[in-house]
Amino acid sequence: MRLRYIADALGLTVKAGQEGLDAEVTGGYAADLLSCAMAGANKGNVWVTLQGHLNVVAVASLNELAGVIVTEGKAIAMETASKAEEEGVVLLQTPLSSYQVIGRLWDLGVK
Repeated sequence: MRLRYIADALGLTVKAGQEGLDAEVTGGYAADLLSCAMAGANKGNVWVTLQGHLNVVAVASLNELAGVIVTEGKAIAMETASKAEEEGVVLLQTPLSSYQVIGRLWDLGVK
């Protein structure tokens, strides 16, 4: 499944990395601790978190994630979005809770 399909289906706002929306999503991962995401998220996963700071981009890039969904309408700093563009990381934002996003991803078939 392509990240673009997920973004459309969940009504996500693209904050950075528009060109990466055609990435294939291999699964999902949810955590707010960066160390957990570094250890547990796999290449091609979409990461659900309420963190929107610069270090999220570093973890997403390091793990070669398909994208990051920042939940609960948490702010994504201009610096973070700029770094995401530079690194080719897709940052998506939603007012939904992490719980809601994870449930909807599961319903879409992201395991």
